This record gives sequence, structure tokens and C-alpha cells, in this order.
Amino acid sequence: MSFTFDFYDFTSFTQWVDVTLRGACSPFWAVLWEMVIVGVLFLAFYAVVGLYLVYAERKICAFIQNRVGPNRVGPYGFFQTIADLIKLLMKEIISIREADKLLFNLAPFIVIITSFLALAAIPFAKGLHPIDLNIGVFYVMAISSMGVVGILLAGWSSNSKYSLLGAMRSGAQIISYELSVGMSLIAICVLAGSMQLSTIVEGQRDLWFIFKGHIPAITAFIVYMIAATAETNRGPFDLAEAESELAAGFHTEYSGIKFAFFFLAEYMNMFIVASLAATIFWGGWMPLHIPGLESFNHVMDFIPPVLWYVGKTVVIILIMMWFKWTFPRLRIDQLLNLEWKFLLPISLVNILIMAFIVLMGWQIGL
Repeated sequence: MSFTFDFYDFTSFTQWVDVTLRGACSPFWAVLWEMVIVGVLFLAFYAVVGLYLVYAERKICAFIQNRVGPNRVGPYGFFQTIADLIKLLMKEIISIREADKLLFNLAPFIVIITSFLALAAIPFAKGLHPIDLNIGVFYVMAISSMGVVGILLAGWSSNSKYSLLGAMRSGAQIISYELSVGMSLIAICVLAGSMQLSTIVEGQRDLWFIFKGHIPAITAFIVYMIAATAETNRGPFDLAEAESELAAGFHTEYSGIKFAFFFLAEYMNMFIVASLAATIFWGGWMPLHIPGLESFNHVMDFIPPVLWYVGKTVVIILIMMWFKWTFPRLRIDQLLNLEWKFLLPISLVNILIMAFIVLMGWQIGL
């Protein structure tokens, strides 16, 4: 089978890989080789994205604070995070006295594996979607919420008051804000009529859901951005790692590669949250189309889908970084009040309004 590499649709390329492997070996080994190839590609993607999100955050933080930022390793400090990774790999892993060694060692793997699994469900471009489940939104929510188990285990098993307090804060924060994240996603699932991410992207072919769903879709997006930022323990909701109160929170006692796992998972969780927002609200890899403006839509189609996905995800990541370096950290009571007294009631009412709009057929573009 021959194929033509199409930057606009990867379907023929992935089918060519599948047919070639099945022609060269038995179906069992073909599937096994496909899983190995996808796994290796994901590991490389995970490492590169994680490392350069750290670099981007340092540069953006420096820009907001009127500093230079990393500038010593490579041009503009571009290889600084690689140098930091090498340093972490060579550092001694300190053994904590009276820690629960099994859970202490297991916790960072749980945190990083859950983010790895959630990433697999994200549609990157047309034909470039590793796992297209019919409950994709539910799958991402369920898997991402498992990350808190690793954080709680890390805090409990470290035999440290700072770690335990940080883990308890993180558990309360993630479980609380998971509700608002779920409610805001359900509002868009009601609009789309599906929980399958590929169907949700296709449903935005004529207009992105953030525009199609009127004010409830915009409200759901704002609630999602606030709640998802809190769920990833990023500022101004970084109480679980509040360095002025808890040293480094739940990962205070970790060092070397295990600390790097927590650090990398935080940035990949931010990437997953941004990818999901781009997919659910901004059309994912789908270009911007406006009903009635055919010439404009045709011009937008010239931009490859994968660039649409990357561009939207980068914009949302920049918004989240701006959050962190602009707003002061909340107190724990303020953080919980924001969720239980404001975001959750707004989300519940928002779902009802969205359901009424869908029932009446008042979506824009219909």
C-alpha cells in the first residue's frame, strides 16, 4: 500500500503504517509493534513538551517581572531545562527515615502515569487521535482525577508534617474543583449531544461551541479555566505547594528523578487541561468557520489542522501562566468559598440554561 503524506489529514499515513506492519508480521505482533511505536512517540512528546513548558514559564515569568530569565545555557537559555534535567538525573535520591518506602516510591509513578493516560485521548489533528473513546470526556475526567491519589500517597508516606498538610490541601482542592470542571464540560456535552471527542470536534465544523452555545458556553469556559487552574495546583491556587508555609508541600521530601516526575507531571497536566479546553470550546484542530462567510472559511482551511490545535493550546497555556504570575495566592478559606459558594452553583444553573437552549433549538448556526 502506498501513501501520500498529507499535513491536513493523517488518516492515510496511520493506515499505511497499520497495513505495512500487518503485511510484515502476524496481527498480534503488528498490534504490539503499533503500541510500542505509539508509546515511544508519546514518551518523546511528553518529555519535549514538559521541558519546554518549563522554559516558557520561566521566560514569561521573567517578562512579567521585568527580568531577563534563563540566558546562560544555549541561545536565550534555550537548553537551560535540559541542563536542569541532567542535574536532577544525577542527584542523589535521599532515603527518608521511617517513610513508607513502597508508597513513597509508588506515588510519583501514579502521578505521571495518570497524566500520560489522559494525554492519549486528546485529538491532535485529523487522523491523529490515539484513543477515540465514545466516552472520551468522561475518560479524561476519570483518569485525571486519579492523580490526586498519588499526591495523597506522597504526602502520607513521607513522614513529614509539611508533606501531609500539602497533600491534604491538594486533596480538598482537587476534589472540590473537579465538580466545577465536570459541570462545565457537561454543559458542552449537552450542546454537542456526545461525550466522544472526535464527534465534539466535528460538531464545531460550522462554528466553535464557545460561540454556538451563547452565554452559557462562555460561562462554562470561564468556570472551566478557573476550576482547571485550581485543579492543577497552579497559582493563584498553589496552596498545596505554598513555599512560604509548607516548604514544597506534598513533594518536600522528594529528590532527584522522583521530584522531576512531580515537576514534569504538573506541566503536562497544564498542557492536558489546555488541550481539552481547546478541543471542547474552541474546536480542537477544526479551523475557525463563520456561517455565511464562505471566502473567509476557505482561507482558514489553508492553515493545517495540527497548527490550529497547537495555536489554540498555546494561547490557553499563556492565559494560565498569566493567571499564575499576576494574581496573589488565595487563602484556603477563600479558595474553598470560591468553589462551593460561587463556581458550583453557577455551573449547575448554567447546565439547566444550556439544556433549555438545546431543547428549544436556539443554538447559533442552526
